Order: sequence, then structure tokens, then C-alpha cells
Amino acid sequence: MDIVTEPSTSQPPVGGSAVTIGAYDGVHLGHRALLAELKTRAEADGLTTVVVTFDRHPATVVRPESAPSLLCDLEQKLELLEAAGVDRTVVLSFDEERANESAEAFVDEVLVESLDTRLVVVGEDFHFGHGRKGNVALLKEMGSVAGFAVDGVSLEADRGPGGLPGETISSTRVRTLVSEGRVEHAATLLGRPHQVRGPVVTGDRRGGAELGFPTANVDVPTGVCLPATGIYAGWFDRADGTRWEAAISVGWRPTFYGGDGELLVEAYLLDFAGDLYGEQARVGFVSRLRDELAFESVEALVEQMGRDVAETRARLAASG
Repeated sequence: MDIVTEPSTSQPPVGGSAVTIGAYDGVHLGHRALLAELKTRAEADGLTTVVVTFDRHPATVVRPESAPSLLCDLEQKLELLEAAGVDRTVVLSFDEERANESAEAFVDEVLVESLDTRLVVVGEDFHFGHGRKGNVALLKEMGSVAGFAVDGVSLEADRGPGGLPGETISSTRVRTLVSEGRVEHAATLLGRPHQVRGPVVTGDRRGGAELGFPTANVDVPTGVCLPATGIYAGWFDRADGTRWEAAISVGWRPTFYGGDGELLVEAYLLDFAGDLYGEQARVGFVSRLRDELAFESVEALVEQMGRDVAETRARLAASG
């Protein structure tokens, strides 16, 4: 997959582009259904598939006070788009200038001049440009003059009990599920476990010396969507490509700090011995085990941690 950060300096794809546009946060199953439609249409017409996305969520500039937490950072989003079979991804810088750009100017600059667009496939409720004044109707109007077709598609719906249609799959819905700790349900909409990334940093070193369960303290960047506080079964992917079963804590460590601690993501890698400090870690949440609890003694906490590890093995074995 080609990644372009300055489309004005690159050559349009030979033969023209089939383009979709959006934040694509999480690249969930709804996104992937739309990308599959884009790919099918592009192959039929001999076009290059292009995703136009942004280096940050537009809401962080347009309405920072209510910007959503992210389901994935830019690095992971690009990986997921590549895995979906996209030929080229254009990453636009979303700043004040971009936020104030009219929808018409965006179409002329990005779609027409930079990408030689022949087809646009977006969700039927897609909006863009200053004041969100651009929509599918405007794209169709401009496309009729500029020479590109537009397809506004309905977003993929989740299937509820019995296979009945459920709610539309959206990044907002997935964020809600993750923030409520419902990581199993979130995974069915993402098509994979929710994952956070960050370097392993030094903690208070209590896990190994005092508890017998040394944990990797993962420094997740601010603004990334974390599951609700609690204990989870999941996976810890190391920078060297190895994957380890992990019992994961998201919480404040109330047994030691009450409610005054720092919110941490800590992972105990099952059957692992070694130094992880400084490594870039990827932590995936497969199943929620329990709420975070304050224990009356260290001994009681250690006993529960032993049960959590056993339950982690069982849950991951069951999940395949």
C-alpha cells in the first residue's frame, strides 16, 4: 500500500481513482464492508482504490471539548487499511486551515486535481467541508461536471440475536462498548479484539517483588479509548513479533492507593521471564474477567491474581 501525506506533490494513479473519505477510526466491520464495495467497483473499472483520511480525528480541531477517544492510532489505522487491500492511503493534515476549507475546494483540490477521481464511495450520511456542508448530494452534483460517479451506501448493520438486523456499526458504538468494558461485543464489531499500544515504562516494581506477578506497565497515549477499569484476559504482542497470553489490569490499584492512584494499563505475561522496559507493546483485550476491587490484604490480592491467571488461560483457550 502506498501512503501519501502530501497529495499535491504526488502523481494521480494511472487510470484514475476509486476513492472513499473519512476518519476510519477503528476500521471496523462497517468500514471494511464499504472498502470491499469500493474494491469491487474499482476492479470492475480498472481503478486504483484510495482512502483519504486524516492525521488526527477532525473533532480534535473542530470541537476539541467533545472530541472522541480513538479506537486506534494512525499507525494501526494504516496497518488495518493495508490489510483490507487498499492500494493507496492519503493522509491529510487536519488543522484550522483544513477545517475552514469549503467542501467545494476540497473536492477540487483532493479528488479532482490530486487523485483524478472517477468514483467516490462513502456512507450515505457522509458530511465534509467547513460546517459539514458537503454531502453525497453535493458530491454527485460536482461529480457530474468533473467526471466522477458517486455511490452513497448504507452502513453495515450488526446482527442481533437470531440473526436479526441490529444497530448500524459505527465507531461511536464501538467506543461505547469498549468504555463499558464490553470488549467481547466490541470485538464482534471490530472483527478483532480492541488493542492499545505504547512503550513499557517503569512502574513501582511492586508486581514482581511483592506480589510475585511482575507486570508490564504500558504507557498508552492520552486520547486512546481504554476499556472500563477491571481485569481482562488478552494478548500482549511484543516488538519482536511474539505473542503472549496476558492477564491485564486497567485501573487505579485501589488496594495500595485507594482512589488516588494513576490510571494504569498493566499486563502480566503468562509463562514469560525477561525484561520488557522500553519495548513498544500492543495489548489486545479479549474477555473481561471482573471488576477492579480493593482487597483487605496483599495476601488476598495475590490469591485473586492467581485465580485471574487461571481464568485467563481458560478464556483464551475457549476463544481459540
